[in-house]
Amino acid sequence: MKILFRFTLIISLILLAETSSICNSTDQSLLAKAFASVSGFNISWFINNNSHSNCSNPPIPEIKLPSKNLTGTISWKFLKNMTQLHTIDLSNNYLTGSVSPLIWLLPGLAEINLAGNRLGGSIELPKPALSKPSPVRKINLSFNRFKSFTYFSNFPNLTFLNLSHNNFLAALPSWFTNLTNLEYLDISGCNFSGNLKPISGLKLLKYLDISTNQFTGNFPADFPPLGNIKFLNISLNKFSGVLDSKQVQKFGKAAFVHAGNLITHNNTTTTPELHINPHKPPPKIRGKNPIKKIKHKSKIKKKILILVTSLVSFFLALAIFFFTYCMCKKRRKTARQNKWSISKPIQIPFRIEKSGPFAFETESGSSWVADIKEPTSAPVVMFEKPLMNLTFKDLIAATSHFGKESLLAEGRCGPVYRAVLPGDIHVAIKVLEDARRLSHDEAVAMFEDFSRLKHPNLLPISGYCIAGKEKLVLYEFMANGDLHRWLHELPTGALNVEDWSTDTWELQTGSSNASPEKMEWHTRHRISVGVARGLAYLHHAGSKPVVHGHLVPSNILLADDFEPRIADFALSQDQVGGSTEDDVYNFGVVLVELLTGQSGSRETIDWVRRLVKDRQAANALDSRLRGGGDLVSEMVECLRVGYLCTAEAPGKRPTMQQVLGLLKDIHPSPLELT
Repeated sequence: MKILFRFTLIISLILLAETSSICNSTDQSLLAKAFASVSGFNISWFINNNSHSNCSNPPIPEIKLPSKNLTGTISWKFLKNMTQLHTIDLSNNYLTGSVSPLIWLLPGLAEINLAGNRLGGSIELPKPALSKPSPVRKINLSFNRFKSFTYFSNFPNLTFLNLSHNNFLAALPSWFTNLTNLEYLDISGCNFSGNLKPISGLKLLKYLDISTNQFTGNFPADFPPLGNIKFLNISLNKFSGVLDSKQVQKFGKAAFVHAGNLITHNNTTTTPELHINPHKPPPKIRGKNPIKKIKHKSKIKKKILILVTSLVSFFLALAIFFFTYCMCKKRRKTARQNKWSISKPIQIPFRIEKSGPFAFETESGSSWVADIKEPTSAPVVMFEKPLMNLTFKDLIAATSHFGKESLLAEGRCGPVYRAVLPGDIHVAIKVLEDARRLSHDEAVAMFEDFSRLKHPNLLPISGYCIAGKEKLVLYEFMANGDLHRWLHELPTGALNVEDWSTDTWELQTGSSNASPEKMEWHTRHRISVGVARGLAYLHHAGSKPVVHGHLVPSNILLADDFEPRIADFALSQDQVGGSTEDDVYNFGVVLVELLTGQSGSRETIDWVRRLVKDRQAANALDSRLRGGGDLVSEMVECLRVGYLCTAEAPGKRPTMQQVLGLLKDIHPSPLELT
């Protein structure tokens, strides 16, 4: 009995000691010290906000402060003694500095999310020989400024790793082979090079994004087994190999855009050959001299074929002759009637005097003037093809004298024309009416600066021409038109404005089982992420941000692979002014228009903001987005991002880097779309 009493007393004392240590935790003090240099942090967020309601100083199991506008540097060393801490989420803030390797020694740490900050330097981890295997299961360090990392090999429990959009400029280290339990890997936009062999043995991968790097090697030989992978993106790399049509169908065309030199192999069923039974004798040919009869018939058929071919060739040549004659006659008649014609100088007084101006009129009745003596005196500078010898005269010819039939649109910056230059180069030519006040040297400097801005979601300037005071820029022609037209003028989801025969949904996702409404949402989300990527590049990639100044759906063009390209960036800001916060607001308007299908007027924005605030955002969704369940929740999340972007106070709007992180977190993967 005494022994039982002593045993009970010892157990009680142990439990009392543990309870006392838990209730007398120093976690709040450690947390306050760790965030002492971080503005926007409030320790009251962690007071009496846990399950230990009877404790005055309970331990802190998680730090969840996403999108709190936190600015400054964390003293990570104070967090290493918070032994009960299992989750850290500081995503989408403005934190700077480096991350101490001490944080990885936390005994209970399971998840850490530091995405969308300004953290840099090296991701240092403890050497495997000096520490126990880490219990961490999820790591998200995307959209920061890290340049190197070490020793992720001591993470046997890791299932989720996102290092995307950092600047590592290295090859994949060999220790990636040890991450055998990894199911999600995103290393896109990290300037990685070399091959993928370190991850080729990761058999449990279900999500793999390695896009926008410099990877080389063979596809699919150097890749992990594709059978288990539900989402794959290898675009914008330098792979070689054979691309199976079944892979395109499974992962979608967007997964392989500019992925390198991939040969497409169609997996089609061939017609079976006709086999002759060797044991069955061939059929007998009845009649006299069957061989001679067959030869005679063959000669007759050959003569008839020659006669028919000759007649067809004759009539075809005759038709071509008359067609060419009529076209030449029509062109001569048009040239005589066209008051801007420069092909026959003798008919136009100002050409005889070798003086301008060359006047051109748009559909709305407005006009612009190229005040030069000779159209050949204004050269066209092509950035990608510097040896092309083109002048303003070639632009006049390619646009039918900048005629109304070549006019694509009358934009805010000036009219836009469609043209096919020598060499079958299809371009759009924009006249920059706002740039007339710039001198020749100022304009050249501006165009040179713009030509250096290169990103998959920007529409770069292909070239320019300065004709007197007029400044013209050349862009690659986008056959799918702009976002405004796709949303409001074309049939829902139609991809190419020149071909309605394509099955849009199958083309976009490669899944014939997916419903149109799901694909429509997938397409709109993909467009929103692409536009966010382009704006984030303008705002954060250079030494100083580049402001777009006028982001609207008509300035977002759609490429053949349906990837959005932002046009007119920085061309109108001199006129209207602007800031990155204004760009964020305009992006929010575009996002609202994408989700509601309604024009982004002030009334629409106010209406959507009220619905989001009242938790009724689903009522604002476009009627063409008919999906239910998780799809609606994803769309509502997108509308909430639009709500944040359109905040009245510019200081409350997130950065485009943060916006991109939020939109990517919503990602509707093919796993959800089947």
